[in-house]
Amino acid sequence: MSFVVAVPGVFASAATDLASIGATLSQAQYAAAASIVGLAPAAADEVSVAIAALFSSQGNQFQTLSTQAAAFHTEFVQALTRAGSAYAAAETDAAQLILGVINAPTMALLGRPLIGNGADGAAGTGSNGGAGGLLWGNGGAGGSGGPGVAGGAGGAAGLIGSGGLGGAGGAGAAGGAGGSGGLLFGHGGHGGAGGAGGGTAGGIGGAGGRAWLFGDGGTGGTGGAGVLGGSGGQGGHAGMIGTGGSGGAGGAGTTGAAGFTFDAEGISGTNGGLGGTGGQGGAGGYGGLLFGNGGAGGGGGVGGSGGNGGNGSAGVTTGVAGGHGANGGAGGNGGAGGQGGLGGMFGGVQGVGGAGGAGGTGGAPGNGGDGAHSAISGAAGADGGNGGNPGVGGIGGAGAPGRINGADGAAGSTATSGGNGGNGGDGGHGFLFTGQNGGAGGNGGNGGLVGDGGKGGRGGFGAHGAPAAAGPGQDGGSGGHGGHGGAGGMGGAQAGNGGDGGAGGNGGFGQDGTVGADGAKGALGGFAGDDGMDGGGGGNGGNGGNGGAGGAAPNGQAGKLGAGGAGGNGGANAHGGNGGDGGDAIQGTGGKGGNGGNAGAKGFGGAGGSGSTPIVNGQNGGIKDSTGAFAGSGGHGGNGGTGGGGLSFGNTLIPGGNGGDGGNGGSHGNGGNGGNGGNGVNGVNGDPLLGPNTPAGATGATGGDGGQGGNGGKGGNAGFMAGNGGRGGNGGTGGTGGTGATGGTGIDGSLLPFGDGGQGGDGGKGGVGGKGGDGGTGGLSWNGISADVGDSGKGGTGGTGGKAGNGGNGAQGTWSVNNGTGGSGGDGGDPGQGGAGGQGGSGKGSGTTDGLAGNAGSSGGNGGTGGKGANAVDIAGTGGDGGKGGNGGVVGNGGTGGQGGTGGIGASNPSTPGATGGQGGIGGKGGAGGSGGTISGDGGTGGAGGSGGIGGEGSTGVKGGTGGNGLTGGLGGDGGTGGQGGAGGTAKGAGVDGKQGAGGAGGAGGKGGTGGDGGTGAHGANSIIDSERNGGDGGRGGDGGAGGSGGQGGQGSSQGAKGAAGQQGNGGDGGFGGNGGVWVHGGHGGKGGAGGIGSNGGDGGNGGSGGAGAAGGEAGNGGMGGDGGWGVTGVGGNGGDGGIGGDGSTIPLLANGTDGGLGGKGGEGGIGFVSGGTGGNGGNGGDGGNGTLAPGGGSSGPGGNGGKGGDGGQGGSRLVNVIIAVGQPGGLGSLGTGPTGAGSVIGGDGGAGGAGGAGAGTF
Repeated sequence: MSFVVAVPGVFASAATDLASIGATLSQAQYAAAASIVGLAPAAADEVSVAIAALFSSQGNQFQTLSTQAAAFHTEFVQALTRAGSAYAAAETDAAQLILGVINAPTMALLGRPLIGNGADGAAGTGSNGGAGGLLWGNGGAGGSGGPGVAGGAGGAAGLIGSGGLGGAGGAGAAGGAGGSGGLLFGHGGHGGAGGAGGGTAGGIGGAGGRAWLFGDGGTGGTGGAGVLGGSGGQGGHAGMIGTGGSGGAGGAGTTGAAGFTFDAEGISGTNGGLGGTGGQGGAGGYGGLLFGNGGAGGGGGVGGSGGNGGNGSAGVTTGVAGGHGANGGAGGNGGAGGQGGLGGMFGGVQGVGGAGGAGGTGGAPGNGGDGAHSAISGAAGADGGNGGNPGVGGIGGAGAPGRINGADGAAGSTATSGGNGGNGGDGGHGFLFTGQNGGAGGNGGNGGLVGDGGKGGRGGFGAHGAPAAAGPGQDGGSGGHGGHGGAGGMGGAQAGNGGDGGAGGNGGFGQDGTVGADGAKGALGGFAGDDGMDGGGGGNGGNGGNGGAGGAAPNGQAGKLGAGGAGGNGGANAHGGNGGDGGDAIQGTGGKGGNGGNAGAKGFGGAGGSGSTPIVNGQNGGIKDSTGAFAGSGGHGGNGGTGGGGLSFGNTLIPGGNGGDGGNGGSHGNGGNGGNGGNGVNGVNGDPLLGPNTPAGATGATGGDGGQGGNGGKGGNAGFMAGNGGRGGNGGTGGTGGTGATGGTGIDGSLLPFGDGGQGGDGGKGGVGGKGGDGGTGGLSWNGISADVGDSGKGGTGGTGGKAGNGGNGAQGTWSVNNGTGGSGGDGGDPGQGGAGGQGGSGKGSGTTDGLAGNAGSSGGNGGTGGKGANAVDIAGTGGDGGKGGNGGVVGNGGTGGQGGTGGIGASNPSTPGATGGQGGIGGKGGAGGSGGTISGDGGTGGAGGSGGIGGEGSTGVKGGTGGNGLTGGLGGDGGTGGQGGAGGTAKGAGVDGKQGAGGAGGAGGKGGTGGDGGTGAHGANSIIDSERNGGDGGRGGDGGAGGSGGQGGQGSSQGAKGAAGQQGNGGDGGFGGNGGVWVHGGHGGKGGAGGIGSNGGDGGNGGSGGAGAAGGEAGNGGMGGDGGWGVTGVGGNGGDGGIGGDGSTIPLLANGTDGGLGGKGGEGGIGFVSGGTGGNGGNGGDGGNGTLAPGGGSSGPGGNGGKGGDGGQGGSRLVNVIIAVGQPGGLGSLGTGPTGAGSVIGGDGGAGGAGGAGAGTF
């Protein structure tokens, strides 16, 4: 048959493991759900959406299957658990029933079971464990103690079994002892651990239980940790045969508390706490009496680590120093090892003695706290705390004797590192821009026995110097010194390196001095300029702090020397102000320039601090200008003022004033330049009394000499440290000689038999130019070497000679018996001589040269223009010749010849109708041009010839008789020939010959006479014959006479233009048409005559009025207006107005009156060159006759109808360059004015208005 062995505990363990696996898988399932279910598409297209849906579907299927698998797994675990529980329940019930029966007698008699384990003591009560069964069973474990309560002892075993475990002691209390082993066989129980003491000593470990016959002693309990670690419990002794129990380990010392760092600024930290001492190890138990080794002694407890010292808090607020770092705590000592137990009697000679327990390791030392940095104030940095010493290792326990003595326990180790000194804090920087020194860096703390020294703090930076006060010439403040670096801490006596020294702080910069103010410029009038102010000195730069010393190290590497701080740069010393310029003189010597100010003392750069790196010294300050750039000069001397200009009083000349001396330069400045001498006054022009009003025909006065120029001023000396001497001033320029006066204009000719114009006067000579002033001496350089003497002034240029006067113009000829010739122009004068140049001043430069001599006058002295010939005033007279142009001076141009006079107008005879006009007179010849000067000058241009006279105008034609045409007007006369142009002048020196004058223009032809007006047509007779009742037509106007031919142009450099042809005369007006006569029927009015052709066309005549109808007769029609004449060059003639229609008649005893006559049509406007004529107005229609009363009292007859108005005439066209353009529109015809018939009842209708005239057309 088969047997199944089921262990309930195995079932329970398997169920727990499977449940854990299920929980893990469920968590993974939930975590993956968000990633695989409901995936978002990668894009918005259909493919991405489909892919996302596919994978989301697969994820949902996976989640569904996982949920089903988890449910199956849960059911399997539950089934397995139920099966194990069923097996356990079956076995428990049977065992308990059997044990109850067996243990009943002994429990009743002794209170102790026969078989079974003793009960465990309750936890936290320190109660002892129950004893085991008398026959078989282990003792129960002692209960753990509460705070301060020892642990309960383990229960003893019966015949066979192990003693119970001692309970663990409460806080600071001892552990319970282990129970004894069985009397026949069994081991002693282990002692309970001592409770941890916290801030007090730890509890002692409980002793191990002993064995009796066969069995080992129990292990002693471990001592509790504390300020003093509890000792380990002694190992239990063996019985007859067995090994002694090991002693319990000593308790560990607690770690020292860390020093505190305060939140408030500038507070030192607290020291770190000491590490606790380790407890002693328990002794080993004895080996069996017959056979067995002794138990090993317990190891000593580990010493606690010392606490780190607290850091000092930093200074934040200005002026607060940082707190010092606190010392680190020492490590606790290790506990001693326990003694080994004795060996048994046998096993060789005896059993092996127990080994001594190892000593506890000493605690690690605490590090020193760091010193804090100081705030801006220049305070020193705080020192770092010292490091703590390590704890000493515990002594090893002695080995017990035996057949083989037990080995002694090893001594506990001591820490070989740690306990480093804290770093020193940085010194505070000096307060900004006050020049305050930086604070020294704090020293690094010393290391403990095996620690490294802390680093020294860095020295604070010295503050930059205070800025110079506002205003010119102020000194800059000096920079503060940098703080020294703190010393590095010493290394430990047994081990450890020395700390590095801190770096020294940099020295502050010295501030720049301000520039001295410039001296004020001297006032106008030659006042001296003010001296410039001295410049301010630059502040010194602060010294750099020294680097801190490195810490010593007896058994390590010494610390490095800290780097020295850089020295601050010295401030720049500003240059002195420039001296003011001397004032310019209005008259006399210019003002002296002011002396320049000295530069301020330069600031020296601070020395670099000593240290591990090369020393960096500060840069010395230099001179800076107002822009802050380094410059090599101090204040410059002011420039001397310019001398005033010369003056003249009549013929007395005062030379130009001397220039002012330049001011001396400041310590590093250049000397000022000497002022320039004033310029000499110019000579007066011509006679100062008469000025330009030279008498007619007189020679012009000579110009005055120019005045002497002033001397240049001396240049200023340079400064005593550097600079160049100033330039000497330039001498003034001599005055220009006066211009010679222009000769007088000739006297006009008089109305005498020979009215020639007078000759113009010769021009005056120009004045001599003045001497130039001497140049000033240059200033000395700073070291007196002549090579650096400033440039001397350049001698003044001599004055330019005066311009020569121009010759006077010839007078114009006047009318006389023989028309007067124009006067000749006067000759030009010679120019003045140039003045001598001034002497140059002494010095090294280009200005040492003498001034140039003045130039002689180079212009002026032109010959006068010849007078114009008189215009002829007599009929057809010849114009007067133009006068000859004057010759130029040595450098002058020849004068232009005078223009010839205009010829006289041709004769006309208005008293003789239709007579031809006479020819115009010949124009006068132009005058010859004058010769150019012997040195230079162009010859004068010849005068233009005079224009020919205008031809005479033709007389008006005769008016025609009744109904006759007018006669043509007379022809205009021809124009006169133009005069010949004058010959050009000769150039004798450098120049060109003058051109011949232009020929005169020919005279214009005379205008033709106006044509005669046409005669008026005869009026119609009151005749019974129809033809005799009509009015006669008006005569045509005569044509205008033709204009005369233009005269020929005169000969010359250009042919004179031919005269314009004379204008044709105006056409005569047409005659009016005659009025119609009256009989039974009224006669028609006559047609108006047409206008004549002319410059302006004649107007057409008005048509005659129609005759009125007699009783019962018809009214006559008005006559047609005459057409306007053609305008050849002007306006076309206006068309004549149409005649008025005759009035209708009244018929006695008849009812109806007769109609009025028709108005005549207006004449057409003539064609014109400028504009066409206006068409004539249409004539008014005649009034209708009145109606009469019927005989016998019958109805009255209506009046006759008014006649229709005549049509307006067509407007004339306009001619433009042969092309006929649009003319002016014709006038509108007047409306008919026929009245209403005057009947007793019904009036006749009014006549219709005439049609408007047509506008002018185009061809």
